[in-house]
Amino acid sequence: MPKLPQSVLFCCDHNAVRSPMAEGIMKKLYGQGTYVQSVGVVNDLEIDGFAIAVCQEIGVELSRHRSRSFEELEEMGETLSGFDLIVAMSPASQRAALELTRFFHLTVEYWPIMDPTGLGETRETKLNAYRQTRDQIFDKLKTRWGDT
Repeated sequence: MPKLPQSVLFCCDHNAVRSPMAEGIMKKLYGQGTYVQSVGVVNDLEIDGFAIAVCQEIGVELSRHRSRSFEELEEMGETLSGFDLIVAMSPASQRAALELTRFFHLTVEYWPIMDPTGLGETRETKLNAYRQTRDQIFDKLKTRWGDT
């Protein structure tokens, strides 16, 4: 298994579902040894209630997460060049990450993670879609870095 990076930035479209899930799950799995943050291409949504609910089921707390964009991350004093790895979870976030880091020597990986928003008609079918996304992220993390 590859060694955990010192810092990882997860990104998706709105920083409301996939990237906050990945941030929270990574922190739970691997502790504080790796600095982990998440952003969206845009920040126009709050953290999704279904994402909070399905992460609570596995002991990951997301209710205090505040969504932010790449731009807001930089405004807060974090530079993209300070991350060892950027993991993009949507095509739009992959394009943004590649564009914003084209002058830096850092790795951008693309993990095609399902967007559960808009799937399902009932609360239970919606929750099941979010669980699939959560489990997909969990499995990808375990495949990438193991049980470190």
